[in-house]
Amino acid sequence: MNHIQELLQTQSALLIMWGALLIHLVLPLPSVAHPALLWHKFAEILAEKVNTQGSYAQRTLSGTLATFLMLIPALMVLIALEPLVWQSELYHLLLLILALDWRGLTTLSKPLFHALAIQDKPQARQLLAERLNRQTDALSEVGLGKASAELLIVGQARQVITVLFWYGLLGGVGALMYRLIVELSRVWSPSVPSNYPFGLAASRLNAGCEWIPVRLFALFLMAGQNLSSIWAQTRRQSCSWPSRTIGWLLCSVGHKLNLSLGGPAIYAGQKNVRAKLGGRVIPSALHLSQVQKLLNQRTYVWIGCQSLLMFTAAQLF
Repeated sequence: MNHIQELLQTQSALLIMWGALLIHLVLPLPSVAHPALLWHKFAEILAEKVNTQGSYAQRTLSGTLATFLMLIPALMVLIALEPLVWQSELYHLLLLILALDWRGLTTLSKPLFHALAIQDKPQARQLLAERLNRQTDALSEVGLGKASAELLIVGQARQVITVLFWYGLLGGVGALMYRLIVELSRVWSPSVPSNYPFGLAASRLNAGCEWIPVRLFALFLMAGQNLSSIWAQTRRQSCSWPSRTIGWLLCSVGHKLNLSLGGPAIYAGQKNVRAKLGGRVIPSALHLSQVQKLLNQRTYVWIGCQSLLMFTAAQLF
C-alpha cells in the first residue's frame, strides 16, 4: 500500500495527463459551454476598441499591448487559484481537460468526410467555416479537400500535441495558457486584412510556442519509409510558407501521403497567395481518412514517448 501511494505521488503529473486524455475522449466538454467562447468574446470587444485606424507602428503597438492585456491577467488568475483549491492535482487535471480539443476534431471529421464523400459542398463549406478564418463559401471540391486536410493536420498539432508539450513543461497552467494564445491568435489573425498588423504580436507569440513541439511532431510524421526523401523535400518547400513551422508540418504529411496542400486562400474578400506544398494528389474523403489515421497513430507514439520521459524524470528528480 505504501509503495502504491508513493508511486501515485511521484507520478501524479503522468497520471493527470492520462486521466485528462481519457476524460476528454469519453466525456467531452460541449463546445457551447467551453470557456474559450467567453475568451473569444472578450478578444473581439477589445479589438473593436483598440484596433482602430492608425499607422503601421501604432496598430502594431496596440496589438502588442492588447495581447499582454489579455494574457497577463489570465496567467495571474490561474496561478493565484492553485493554492485555493482542495487538491492541486485536480486543478491541473481540469486545466488540461479545458486545453485539449482532440475530441472536437474527431467530432468534426465524421460529418465533414461524409459531406465530401457525397459531394455535398454546401455542408462541407459550412462545417469548415465554423473552424477557419478563411472564406469557405466559394471553395471548389479541390479547395474543400485541401482546406479539410490542413485543418486536421494543424488542428491535431496545436490542440493535442503542443498542449501536451506545454503541460509536460509547465503543468496545467502552461497547457491552458497555450490554448488561450492559440485562440487569441485566431480571433486576431493577421491573415484577415482588418487585423493586420494588429494581430501580429499574438500570431508571433503563438508561432514561438509551437516552434519546438510542431517541428518534433513533423519528424514523427515523416518517420518510416522514404524518410530521407521527405526530409529533403520538406526542408526545401517549407521555406515558401508564411510560417515555416506550419510549413514543416504540412509538407511532412503532404509528401508522406503524396497529397497536394496549400495554394491561394481568400480572407475577407482578399486573395492571399500561398505556395503549393506536398505531392500531386488532391485530398478526397478517402485521403482525409488516411491523414487522420496517420495523425492519430503518431499522436499515440508522442503520448507514449512523453509518458516515458515524464516517468523517467519523476524517478530521477
